[in-house]
Amino acid sequence: MKAIIPVAGVGSRLRPHTLSNPKVLLNVAGKPIIGHIMDKLIASGIDEAIVIVGYMGDMIEKWLRKHYTIKFTFVTQKELLGLAHAIWMCKPYVVENEPLFIILGDTIFDVDLEAVVKSPFSTLGVKEVADPRRFGVAVTRDEKILKLVEKPDTPVSNLAIVGLYFLKQAGSLFSSIDYLIGQEIKTKGEYQLTDALQLMIERGEIFTTFPVHGWYDCGKSETLLSTNEILLQGNHSEKKYTGCIINNPVFIADSAILKDAIIGPNTTIGEQATITNAIIRDSIIGSEARVEHITLEHSIVGNNASITGSPHKINIGDYSEIRLG
Repeated sequence: MKAIIPVAGVGSRLRPHTLSNPKVLLNVAGKPIIGHIMDKLIASGIDEAIVIVGYMGDMIEKWLRKHYTIKFTFVTQKELLGLAHAIWMCKPYVVENEPLFIILGDTIFDVDLEAVVKSPFSTLGVKEVADPRRFGVAVTRDEKILKLVEKPDTPVSNLAIVGLYFLKQAGSLFSSIDYLIGQEIKTKGEYQLTDALQLMIERGEIFTTFPVHGWYDCGKSETLLSTNEILLQGNHSEKKYTGCIINNPVFIADSAILKDAIIGPNTTIGEQATITNAIIRDSIIGSEARVEHITLEHSIVGNNASITGSPHKINIGDYSEIRLG
């Protein structure tokens, strides 16, 4: 079965990290975001992926081809005209009567996709959220979707569409997108996938929902770190390092070099990173980064970056207090 994975966004909310790397190649809990997604898809039976790229797409293609052997097709979206437009560009590579799975490339999820692809109907992943105005939402009755609304100003449902879409027949989706583009029907200035799915419902397609309890956003630095923390649960480093204390859960790449450091909890250390005389917790350190003589928390250090602090020598008496900035 085919999957379409749109990853053409520039990731502006994750700058400066996305100035030199696509967002989906940022490391979370020991592997790039797209790696977590691909592992789930392949485990569920996906054997072909159509990847929609744009910004630094060659880096994404190179990484995927290096690490996975399934069939890939790469489609370049030169104009960011909306998610429906991105999906529409994949039409030449999809058979009309075949099932299709669409997953947005900036969200890591934890759900049993094998059960999802056995659904007798097209079905969308949803999660209850406190503020539905930032999402497309589903209005349901008796487990069937009555209506889909893209980022409603007035909340009509708290079931957010989280970026997992299983379609029984691809042809009906592309027919709806053809209509949107032909009639130039846009919402908030873009061709929206939510509008195409709504048109399918109006034409008689039955849609259901499936709950996605594990849905981890990677769109901002703070959510990237919180997702890193969640995914690291259960990770334990057994390797010993000279003069180091490891507070699990952590991920430490085998090629990383650590000396006289305290690492963790909730910390990822990338390939060939060098950590010396440092305390690091709740952070992500990129590949080949160098961190020395400093304490870091809630921090993201990019690939090949270098950060060095200053060691201090102190001789103070009883009842004294000193703070070093």
